[in-house]
Amino acid sequence: MSYTTSTRVSVEDDVATVGTSASRTASRPAARNAVQPAVQTSAQASVQTAARALTPRLTTTVPREYVHRAAVSEVLLTGWEAAAEPAGPDPDEFAVSAQWPRSHSFFTQSGGYQDPMLLIESVRQIGSLLAHAEFGVPFGHQFLMWDMFFSTSPELLVADAVPTEVELRTVCRDIVRRGRVLGGMRYDVTVLRDGRALATAGAAFSCTSPAVHRRLRAGRPTTTDRVVPPAIDPAAVGHADDRHVLLAEPGSASGTGDRWELRVDTAHPTFFDHPVDHIPGMVLLEAARQAALVSTGMPDALLLGLKSNFARYAEFDAPCWIEPQAEPHGTEGGVLVRVRGTQHAETVFTAELVLSPRGR
Repeated sequence: MSYTTSTRVSVEDDVATVGTSASRTASRPAARNAVQPAVQTSAQASVQTAARALTPRLTTTVPREYVHRAAVSEVLLTGWEAAAEPAGPDPDEFAVSAQWPRSHSFFTQSGGYQDPMLLIESVRQIGSLLAHAEFGVPFGHQFLMWDMFFSTSPELLVADAVPTEVELRTVCRDIVRRGRVLGGMRYDVTVLRDGRALATAGAAFSCTSPAVHRRLRAGRPTTTDRVVPPAIDPAAVGHADDRHVLLAEPGSASGTGDRWELRVDTAHPTFFDHPVDHIPGMVLLEAARQAALVSTGMPDALLLGLKSNFARYAEFDAPCWIEPQAEPHGTEGGVLVRVRGTQHAETVFTAELVLSPRGR
């Protein structure tokens, strides 16, 4: 499969077009040399070719607006290319690159492995990146995630002395359009590290215009006055700081056994990178992981698989309860944990998580 670089926006366009369509061709920079030879000799061509070969490929993050992040430090994707000759029948294939940092305020390395949630956050970011940059969805449209999944080999997550570079080969399908605007799609991802396919993932989402979103969600708050209850022991979920714990102490939140109230702290810089009118799906998935870890007594377990579905918005104005059920999985000490999140006794989301003891 060969790839060609997709259309990008310039830095100036990125700032100026918030609230307008992101599908725009970047302006070319002026040539550095005003006078060029009318005829290029083979020697000149050889020199230029050699110079290009010595020029390093520069890496930067994609514009933060494309992935719905306020902080540049929360952007994991570093570029994308469209397939010139798709391997399959669907022409909407892309190669997306990402870099997972060695150090992050929340996604921390542990026991020689990267945090698996870096993978699912990368997959989330792919959806909005391609929607804006390739399918022309205007900034300001709202995205609603319906499901997400991944299954990975531990090799993908092994931490090195440098940041982890991955390629996420993405195929978009089940594309829905409302008129000329993308209404939603599903995308499947194959994750490669050093050219080796080590994981599969995917997600499905829909997007709505600001006007439709206002009609659906008018008056919903972007914060909560509810007191954040005390956290369970951070060590029980593999953390050292209770600010990163999403499960409340049972005694303080009326939880019993394997049932915890979700702690919602809208001041958390990663969970709530910017104001939203509901509890984000990534918060719910992290709460599911923490519930799986504490309910199995495996705080150092590695998350190797996740399959989730989102049924409705998780609101700020009512408690959200996280309920896990665990059972053996495989023959090497693995555990499958089914998690359900509820509000007003109705299911908000479900997740199935596969945990494995760490191998190093």
